[in-house]
Amino acid sequence: MRIRGFAPATPCWVELASADPARAADFYAGLFGWEPAGDRFKLGGRAAAGLTRARPDRPVGWLTYLTEHNLEASITRVREAGGRLVTPPADGHGGRSALIADPAGALLGLWESGDFTGAQVGGEPGTMTFPELLTDDAVAAAGFYGRAFGWPLRDEYGSDGTRGEWITTAHDAMAGLAPSRGGSWWRAAFQVADCAETIELCRTLGGGVIAGPTDMGFGSYAELLDPWGVPFSVAAPAALPVELSMSFTPTAGMELTFGA
Repeated sequence: MRIRGFAPATPCWVELASADPARAADFYAGLFGWEPAGDRFKLGGRAAAGLTRARPDRPVGWLTYLTEHNLEASITRVREAGGRLVTPPADGHGGRSALIADPAGALLGLWESGDFTGAQVGGEPGTMTFPELLTDDAVAAAGFYGRAFGWPLRDEYGSDGTRGEWITTAHDAMAGLAPSRGGSWWRAAFQVADCAETIELCRTLGGGVIAGPTDMGFGSYAELLDPWGVPFSVAAPAALPVELSMSFTPTAGMELTFGA
């Protein structure tokens, strides 16, 4: 599905920083069917994810970016909420970006678009899906992201308050919250057609498996590692059957009813 833009303060882009971008490009192209194109991966000719070389101010790993229409105002809110600016705003690649950290040190990118708004394709295998914040302090995380970005947290995975999802104003899930094994960090996630098949392909290509596949009710999920130890996750949504019924009445005419 083609994407043309993103609402403010929602995930819009994901980028890999690698010590060996050429070899990383080969691995992810083989895993997701991406087409390496310089600093971007493409899927069907449209931008799906970014690729850059790791450097001191951009550590190895996947980085999720949020759309912001006013970068300086967003940075101010982050600081007022207790976060910090890691790298100042910089121009390049079709917009302006900055790197911030929440109070526990989890990194996020902020993106103010110029002629590039972010991922151009979504909702299909090989595209980013909503990322997860892994943290050992869910209460503090909920407070920070609520103040900095206005995110409401909906808990759907238990009553202990350690799992949940942040939602948009339209009540769509955009990011997840889960317990960590120590510390706080954001984990990128990608949609796949089948988790079990992706796990086997990841192993064949030299990657590893942390956990999964796990049945989440609404689909399956797995935590993986690329050959250089970079973690990411994959999710395969469950197929929901749709029933179509047709009826006709003299007053209303023909009616179509959809049901899951």
